[in-house]
Amino acid sequence: MTFNTLTYEVTADKVALVTINRPEAMNAFTMEMCDEFERLWKTIMADDNVHAVVLTGAPGRAFSTGADVKQNDPLDVDRWYEKDPGDSLGPRSNHMWKPVITAVHGLCCGGGFYFLNESDIIICSDDAQFFDPHVTYGLVCAAEPIGLSYRLPLQEVLRMALMGNDERLSAETALRIGLVSEITTPEALRDRAYQLAVNIAKKPPAAIQGTVRAIWESLDLPRSAALNLGLKHCKMGNEKAAKQLDVDAMRKQMKVFDVR
Repeated sequence: MTFNTLTYEVTADKVALVTINRPEAMNAFTMEMCDEFERLWKTIMADDNVHAVVLTGAPGRAFSTGADVKQNDPLDVDRWYEKDPGDSLGPRSNHMWKPVITAVHGLCCGGGFYFLNESDIIICSDDAQFFDPHVTYGLVCAAEPIGLSYRLPLQEVLRMALMGNDERLSAETALRIGLVSEITTPEALRDRAYQLAVNIAKKPPAAIQGTVRAIWESLDLPRSAALNLGLKHCKMGNEKAAKQLDVDAMRKQMKVFDVR
């Protein structure tokens, strides 16, 4: 499968490597990229050879600066049939439940948060900067921060949305408020994301994907309904996962736990 705006490969470790590949435009997305990501997530969903995904941006100044305003003209959209770009860019919007580890370098702003908002684990390099410039340019800042509000305290989301271009979150601040879980050097970023994905990919896929789906789907439900949904996923997934794992062999091979 070939793409014009991203690269895709599957490794022997059952990890899919996905790279946003428009470095000449700071990895900004176009309608073509939205269409390609929609096709990509469906491909990954159907491929039993993929157990985990690493999402990165092509090397350069930015992980992604959001929509390419030079190619995406909102006036050309029929408002009756318009949909949020995140519906195409995000794995969860496409009902793809394999875990996604996203590695951010450089600038991540505006629509770049579509990728973060539906990632399971986010790490970044120490040169990463996060901000949303919409209000600075007279645009309502809504879809991206609303998605972000499911990950961060409301005050942090509102501060980013309202400050616009006047303030950027450093990697250290992103770690402190919980936007990312780890900071690396730019040189180590991709390898570290891959290491996390490999460790996850070794586990029974039914257990991993059931966990991802149960937790994400619970976000749309009140507490009691969410807990009942979680129990349902346990009953559905545990039996299948048990067949994918030699528990006795796994216990014999137990190693010292990593400490984060």
